[in-house]
Amino acid sequence: MKVTDANTTPFSALTPDSLLDALESVGLRPDGRLLALNSYENRVYQVFMDEGAPLVAKFYRAGRWSDAAILEEHAFSSELAARELPVIAPLLINGQTLHQHGDLSFAVFPRQSGRAPEFDSGQTLEWMGRFIGRIHAVGALKPFVERPTLDVRTFGEEPRDFLLAADFLPPDLADVYFGVVDQALDGVRYCFDRAGKVASLRLHGDCHSGNVLWVEGENSGPCFVDFDDARMGPAIQDLWMLLSGERSDQIRQLADVVAGYEDFYEFDSRELYLIESLRTLRLIHYAGWLARRWDDPAFPAAFPWFNTARYWQDRILELREQIALMDEPPLWSA
Repeated sequence: MKVTDANTTPFSALTPDSLLDALESVGLRPDGRLLALNSYENRVYQVFMDEGAPLVAKFYRAGRWSDAAILEEHAFSSELAARELPVIAPLLINGQTLHQHGDLSFAVFPRQSGRAPEFDSGQTLEWMGRFIGRIHAVGALKPFVERPTLDVRTFGEEPRDFLLAADFLPPDLADVYFGVVDQALDGVRYCFDRAGKVASLRLHGDCHSGNVLWVEGENSGPCFVDFDDARMGPAIQDLWMLLSGERSDQIRQLADVVAGYEDFYEFDSRELYLIESLRTLRLIHYAGWLARRWDDPAFPAAFPWFNTARYWQDRILELREQIALMDEPPLWSA
């Protein structure tokens, strides 16, 4: 197995001392207590302060995004927050949201408490739909320039090509896996052809339950966090990850989401053709993402099941199921 991505120890300069020094360099006064939060692509910490509430410090993986792309994400979430949408935007410190300390690039965010949302509730899903509709109404006002578009190339062909070049798969499974991936990508292209020319707008990009906090109290409701995967793409990308269960369950859930969504933004029903294709692209992209990060010591520890024969066998079966699902009618046609 060979890995071709550069910089396999991107956080070697990040120690407790350098983290605290970085925060102090922008005028913050942490008291020394740190709590690592669940993040693998970047490194994220809750930082306790000498005075006031704790903050969240996010240290960016070198080489993943350009500074311009990070600032574009910051501008989007700040634009949403300025319109009183429930999102966590970076703090403006000394006139900047992105800071540099030695080799470390970082941003600081307010800490937001909350619980996991209950997506089995129709009321919750409708609530989610309303806020995502508001996010998309803002996202459609102008495009991203520095950040990529979610499409067959970026989420399908590129991770496939990386896996092929990196020689990750066992020899007895490689031909089967890549053959199934190619069949799946043909299915994805067919779904996009059936949908026709749908609008592309600025998205959250990774709108699953782990990136939503449910806040109680006076301003109860969803709060959207972690816009790190924000990119251009079809609106349905921010909706389909709210759905789960059998087809009948997903039809009901989608109706609840769209009922709220259309209070603020028009839903293009042609995008229903894209749900299973986007799910397929996510599966292919996820395998490529793990492979790209495999030389980061945090990944083998966190994902010990990756790159085993069983893992690739399961992915082959999963993609074969997706090929069949992409041939089915879209959810609302039932």
